[in-house]
Amino acid sequence: MINIIEYTFFLLLLIAPIKKSASVSNEIIVDSNLSFSQAISGTKAPKDVTDRLILLDVEYYSFDEKLHRGQLVIHKDLKQDIEEIFKFIKSTKFPIAKVIPIVHYNWSDNASMLDNNTSSFNYRKVAGKSKLSNHSFGTAIDINPFINPAVYSDGKISPKGAKYNPEVKGAISSETPLTLEFQKRGWTWGGTWNSLKD
Repeated sequence: MINIIEYTFFLLLLIAPIKKSASVSNEIIVDSNLSFSQAISGTKAPKDVTDRLILLDVEYYSFDEKLHRGQLVIHKDLKQDIEEIFKFIKSTKFPIAKVIPIVHYNWSDNASMLDNNTSSFNYRKVAGKSKLSNHSFGTAIDINPFINPAVYSDGKISPKGAKYNPEVKGAISSETPLTLEFQKRGWTWGGTWNSLKD
């Protein structure tokens, strides 16, 4: 027969794990926790470009409906824009798969897009062209790029295997509130371009 003290201890053993699991669910899931030097390590960008970059922590709800923290390497002049936009993303719970600097993907834009990774800085040329991309200066951002791929005039889609459907969760279109938030701050949405839709 269990006495009062033993019975109380038994109840605590049963209750404690429940309380512990409840507190874990309120924690932020960290997708990226790099230093600035780590986030630009190995880039071919010249010093005058990297001197204009900053590493920004951002929070967002991912497709698991949990709060995550990631990082963006962006041009320092865009700090306020991105902070405001990610506050909007967080408050509206617009789903963002992940936000990890492309150094994590060995500077492969394709690998980052295939992983549906939202990113900004990547010192590279525009695909199929000789000129540098706006991403080279941290002045462009790809949101959920596997869901929002680049669609070329010849029908080619990048990344390969992606398909654009504006009705899918995490997709953006000209009428998406997130697109309008960017446009209010002077940003251009690639979906309005003629040569390709990005």
